[in-house]
Amino acid sequence: MTGARDGGYHFGRFVVGSSNRLAVSAARAVAEAPGQVYNPLFIYGGSGLGKTHLATAIAHRVRAAKPGIRVEYTSGEAVAQQWHRVIASGQPHRFMEHFRQVDLLIVDDVQFLTGQRETQSELLRLFNDLQDTGRQLVLTSDRQPSEIPDVDERLLSRLSGGLVVDVGAPDYEMRCAIARNVAVERGVPLADGVLNEVARLPFSNVRELIGALNKLVAFQQLEGTPVAPPDVRAVLGDAAPQAPVLAFLDVAPHDGDMADDHRHTDIRQQAERHLEPWRATIHAAMTHWADQGFRIDVLNRALTLPTPPDVDGLLAMFASATEHLRLLEAQAAALNPALRAHALFRDVEAIAKAEQLLAYTVATIRPLPAPSPQFTREQFDVTHANQLAVKAVDTVIQQKGTRYNPLFLCGPTGSGKTHLAHALGNALRSRAAVACLSASVFVDELITALQDGEMDRWRARFRTAELFILDDVDALAGKERTQEEFFHLFNSLYERGSQIVLTSTRPPRELPGLADRLRSRFEGGLVVTLQSRERTPSPPSHGAAAGARDHFFDDQEKTMWDWPEAGGRLIEEYR
Repeated sequence: MTGARDGGYHFGRFVVGSSNRLAVSAARAVAEAPGQVYNPLFIYGGSGLGKTHLATAIAHRVRAAKPGIRVEYTSGEAVAQQWHRVIASGQPHRFMEHFRQVDLLIVDDVQFLTGQRETQSELLRLFNDLQDTGRQLVLTSDRQPSEIPDVDERLLSRLSGGLVVDVGAPDYEMRCAIARNVAVERGVPLADGVLNEVARLPFSNVRELIGALNKLVAFQQLEGTPVAPPDVRAVLGDAAPQAPVLAFLDVAPHDGDMADDHRHTDIRQQAERHLEPWRATIHAAMTHWADQGFRIDVLNRALTLPTPPDVDGLLAMFASATEHLRLLEAQAAALNPALRAHALFRDVEAIAKAEQLLAYTVATIRPLPAPSPQFTREQFDVTHANQLAVKAVDTVIQQKGTRYNPLFLCGPTGSGKTHLAHALGNALRSRAAVACLSASVFVDELITALQDGEMDRWRARFRTAELFILDDVDALAGKERTQEEFFHLFNSLYERGSQIVLTSTRPPRELPGLADRLRSRFEGGLVVTLQSRERTPSPPSHGAAAGARDHFFDDQEKTMWDWPEAGGRLIEEYR
């Protein structure tokens, strides 16, 4: 199955309520009889409401009931990129050849096909072909088909031709059930009544709810005492919504980077009739992958086994490895075209070396922007105003990508958030690929890439980061193209398990001009606030001896110095 990580996205873990009951019923019906009912099934709704959960649950249910079925889970952006790649390679026929082998096709975020007429035209042909042959389509979007702008009317008609269902915001009962499930799964010890108090807050989606639970747990661990129900609102602070959010114009969290277990089982029965079925299956797979240029030593060794291996599992892992190699190759070739078709990108047993080649290419062509070496964790003064943020940063240093992801540090100028973010980057530089830059530099680099026609290279560079730090995200406000690119980068990094750290003067919900799909993702990790710190004025210097002491960080005025990596960038932060 081509698609995202499991992530626990199964029907059994989906909380059903009045706002999503029809969508769940339709999804279950499709999973039980793919291609026979509701084809296509179109699920739409706001960010964090469960679209990706339902679509992935369909894939897992179908795969469990029919192990031989061929499932592909992708995104509108990934489909468009795939079409552009085959056009660039002069092999447009490969697009249809790839998807025609699929029995169940799930396309997430179809709204990103807006304006891409050539891709839309090819998709219309594909959808017609799949449906005419009884194969199932499932699509998700942040809005219903008729509200997606600049889409071919014929494609809109096809998208609307099955069943269109929406998922809405969770009500109190759903929020309570979700909170309890999360607490149980994570083994979080919270006092009686705390979860009910959390559920009373009008969170507009599940990510916001989980982000609030993260903050409660972090606070409880720091203080060492249980949070009581009356304390919930005070502890959550900015994370506690004050009023229901009525507009949901977003997409579910998914960058289309799920592991691929799509299998090509075109068994040539005439030539292999004499073989045992499992050997014939492996032989067919070997022929397919050899034709694609991949080394097949692993499959060849499997044929020497005296008893059948887990053929489905073997072929799924092999297919997943080839898809990963293709992604690495595309990123490397975007940076250096001479690396296209490099031997390492055709050997499933050399993935680690292929990743090293990509990392080397990135580092030599244009290194990732590094955190300022001036900022270290040891130099950061822990006070009551920042101790929760420090606790979260220390946890991330120890458990990168697994706890508090994303980590959103907010606070006024001078609170130390930039120092803390850079210190985190410096603490992990020896064991991770770290990218650390300001949002304004991110915008400038995007504009330069657009001017130079280097967007693929620009994207590939940042997607190699294992820790991505974006300072002053306030600068993204009102920049629609930059926010769209960062949305895809965020999803790609998150799905790969990379750690994301963001800083801002305000919490996500108070940032003007920020797309809901980004706001929702920012609030889905841990949002922690640093308070202003009191400063002692620098004592006057007397003579050379006194002047020898460096009061650079003690000055009461806002201090400014040049950013070392991205010319002319000024950091306006204390320490």
